[in-house]
Amino acid sequence: MVVKKKIEAVNAQELGLSERPKPVDSHGFAVAVRVQRQNWRQGTVACKGRSDVAGSNRKPWRQKGTGRARAGAVDSPIWRGGGVTFGPQPRVRNLSILKRLRKSLMRDLLWQRLEGQNIIALPMVHTDDRIKTSIAFKALQDAGLMGTRVTLFVAPDDYKTQLMFANIASVQMVLFDQPNVYQLSDGNCWVFLDRDIELFKDMVSAWN
Repeated sequence: MVVKKKIEAVNAQELGLSERPKPVDSHGFAVAVRVQRQNWRQGTVACKGRSDVAGSNRKPWRQKGTGRARAGAVDSPIWRGGGVTFGPQPRVRNLSILKRLRKSLMRDLLWQRLEGQNIIALPMVHTDDRIKTSIAFKALQDAGLMGTRVTLFVAPDDYKTQLMFANIASVQMVLFDQPNVYQLSDGNCWVFLDRDIELFKDMVSAWN
């Protein structure tokens, strides 16, 4: 894999954009991030209550005369191994956000990166079939992106690129068909392979 040394930021004209729309307030971003993180939750956490734990209904000892504290059943929440009181149960809470708000938020993030010259088309060419993290690491180093929080856009079927960048902590990958406000706002620099320029254009054109 070869990376050319000279790398320039992508501008609005290359993406077919002309004028920046009105910026979105911070509350919209907060709502979008909350919705995305909530919908990522599995909701499978669970605890056993009194009716779920194993144990008989027999009274452990008689009510009076033993000198011990009174007890009615071994599944009491007070006892070790007893049921949990008001513990979490499986639930699914799917939140939603207006499509036009979601598009306007991603469009605003796009223009922020364009004005800061933080969208880069990485000219990487596969010269062999090797899948090595060191190749991706060197590509970022040659592009001057070391120490930068990078959001890398990859094609859903580009498994080689996904595997090469998977173990780099400063890189988070986003599929072209699954962008979201949370991950787009997290990266300081947006990067995609230069051969995927049309996929990137199609993605951002859907936000306008």
